[in-house]
Amino acid sequence: MKERNEDMLQIRKILCPTDFSEPSYLGLKKARDFGEHFSAELLVVHVVPLAHFISYPGSGFNVAADYFESLTDAARSSLEEVRKNRLPPDLVVRTFILQGSPADQIIDLAGSEKVDMIVTATHGWTGWRKFVFGSVAEKVVRLSPCPVFTVPAPEGAS
Repeated sequence: MKERNEDMLQIRKILCPTDFSEPSYLGLKKARDFGEHFSAELLVVHVVPLAHFISYPGSGFNVAADYFESLTDAARSSLEEVRKNRLPPDLVVRTFILQGSPADQIIDLAGSEKVDMIVTATHGWTGWRKFVFGSVAEKVVRLSPCPVFTVPAPEGAS
């Protein structure tokens, strides 16, 4: 029996988070492959996590604002490098830099942009970052408003 086109899986927007680690670039490669196959728009997002600082009254020094500005500038530069070096020029790509809880921001963006699929690595940086990014992927899988394609770390990666 032949399926009707309206019953076929339609993927028009794909969301791919990155923490600029090699495992996240494997996720980006899969997202790129899906984007090319379905002629879909690719939304690449980096989330700058919130950090808490203690400020001293009257110090006139805003460590938190300077810190976030520095991280945002670095993320903007890194996203531009990703776009230039890891994505084909004919693929429609939009980049986002968000601040807050990574999983929550990814889920909110997926909902607000009405994405059809999220492609994410299951692990990012090593050490505590690996733990945090792994838990981000797990939360995204549980709470996503759309299907999530997870890309495991390569065998032997720590």
